[in-house]
Amino acid sequence: MRRLRRLVHLVLFCPLSKGLQSRLPGIKVKYLFLAWLGIFVGSWVVYMHYSSYSELCRGHVCQMIICDQYKKGIISGSTCKDLCEEHTLVFQQCLSSSPTQQVYRGRWMEKEVIIKCGIEDALKADSKPDSVPRRDLVLFDKPTRGTSMDEFREMLLNFLKANLGDQTSLAALVNQIITMADVNRDGKVSLAEAKSIWALLHLNEFLLMLSLHEKEHTSKLLGHCGDLYVTEKIPHNSLYGTNVPHFFQPLLPSAIHRIIHQWFAPAWPRRAKIAIGLLEFVEEIFHGTYGNFYICETSFKNVGYNDKYDFKMVNLRKVATEMTIRGFLKGRHCEQNVDCTYGKDCMATCDKLMKQCKGDMVQPNLAKVCGLLQDYLLYGAPSDLKEELQKQLRTCMTLSGLASQMEVHHSLVLNNLKTLLWKKISNTKYS
Repeated sequence: MRRLRRLVHLVLFCPLSKGLQSRLPGIKVKYLFLAWLGIFVGSWVVYMHYSSYSELCRGHVCQMIICDQYKKGIISGSTCKDLCEEHTLVFQQCLSSSPTQQVYRGRWMEKEVIIKCGIEDALKADSKPDSVPRRDLVLFDKPTRGTSMDEFREMLLNFLKANLGDQTSLAALVNQIITMADVNRDGKVSLAEAKSIWALLHLNEFLLMLSLHEKEHTSKLLGHCGDLYVTEKIPHNSLYGTNVPHFFQPLLPSAIHRIIHQWFAPAWPRRAKIAIGLLEFVEEIFHGTYGNFYICETSFKNVGYNDKYDFKMVNLRKVATEMTIRGFLKGRHCEQNVDCTYGKDCMATCDKLMKQCKGDMVQPNLAKVCGLLQDYLLYGAPSDLKEELQKQLRTCMTLSGLASQMEVHHSLVLNNLKTLLWKKISNTKYS
């Protein structure tokens, strides 16, 4: 400990010789200490930023893999030519939060877009940067050569039944997928086109974008190449309009986070409009056209809005189908409810007698969303509305996920909250 104290003393105060201190008598040691501490923290932040950037951001690798497979004729897609030959689809700012899931802000056809591409776990940080992993051997292995169009339709239908449930509307979704796969619009689906769309369907977010394409609260799918896909850019990718940089987040207490969010949040009537859109989205994914969906990470970072303050779901990777969650819970051993958690907060009940997870969610989507909206709507709310709004949000947050309560009670609470907000902003410039 004595050596450590000496080292700290040398690092902080050695540059400040007695001669220097005598020349600058007005400078106190504590201020110099704070200055050195600021330099140290700043250097650490810069180091963490660039080290995490090199680990997370591998767009060049993603592009190299995709274009290699396109040139070999393994994959196809509506953006392949622009990405690999004409170079008009360009990667720009890295937004990735995982090395295996690349997310970039880009530019295509004079518009800002979001580019998403997966990199297999086989691509390790210590592998040669110029080597191209043979993902075609695993990811693009189906359908095989010789598969007929009828067999491919059957493959698609069975896959959708397994992931979305046996819905009567799945035949229409199959037709939509085949139309999307037929990039050159010749009325046929080539092997490369079929392999590309098959790989894309295994990406949770892409499948959900197709399932919810009729809804106005999700990003529009603009194109694809292999398992790379391009979506519209949502102008504001956070509920509060801004995010604290991830390398600063551990340094700031929650109270400071809250103050920053309140500073940058839209005016209350606009927040009310965004909240109405979020409630409508919850309504849409509850008994939707292609089954039920659950929000499994209810965070302000996963929801946003456009320039007209219309709600948009930013990150569909945090949404799961009912079939996915049921498959996860089936036969799962548990001691308590927390053992039956899918994702971050899709928690089911545990049958403590049988020691197995049940299918009922502890909290429905609506209860979790109301918890998210509580601080968002109560801050700056009109005084004549605040008490009733707080009461309705509290009622909403106590909703149970039990099937017996999900129908009438769920809809009643949701409609009451939407009506309360809409009455306040209707017939104004904010509506």
